[in-house]
Amino acid sequence: MDQSVHIDRMPAAFGRPLEFDPDTALTAAMHLFWRKGYENTSMLDLLQAMQISKSSLYQAFGGKQALFERCMTRYGDLMIGQLHDALASAPSGLGFIRQFLESVLDEARGVCEARGCLVLNTANEFARRDPAIAEAVAQGLGRFHSVMLAAVRRTQLEGAIPPDRDAVMLANYLVSSMSGLKTLSKAGADEASLKGTIELVLKALT
Repeated sequence: MDQSVHIDRMPAAFGRPLEFDPDTALTAAMHLFWRKGYENTSMLDLLQAMQISKSSLYQAFGGKQALFERCMTRYGDLMIGQLHDALASAPSGLGFIRQFLESVLDEARGVCEARGCLVLNTANEFARRDPAIAEAVAQGLGRFHSVMLAAVRRTQLEGAIPPDRDAVMLANYLVSSMSGLKTLSKAGADEASLKGTIELVLKALT
């Protein structure tokens, strides 16, 4: 049987084997939510992006909110994995931090779409209006913070950040700084402005 994703035109009976790749469908939904946000993404948008029927979506993912929470987890897995790999391969902790902050410049250069960060976007969209999503945001931010904390502590061991500075607070500062940079980028800030802000953030660290 062809395992590629296709539109399931008939209502799915309970327990019927899925006729699409759930992983591919989940990734498509993640990118859609990332681009449009939760509330601006309609069920029709999801069905078209995922190429499945409404009954299949509910059978596989349990509905829009449950799907969104799984997309948040998928996004975190992908981003945190990439950050861990980048930190491990970076020649220095400070070099990694610079690379992390400067990743926002690709949006200003038009190299990629200015979508921001799904976790930070969701924090801004929902605040704490929905407890389940607020918890997903908190977990996502916690995972980003853990990578930044590891980067700060490595940079302290390498001597580029004074060892007596509070590593946890500096990691908080980096997460909040990236949130601000992403917001500026989405608002249309130019590359020069973003670079100037990044240099100030790095100066404050050291």
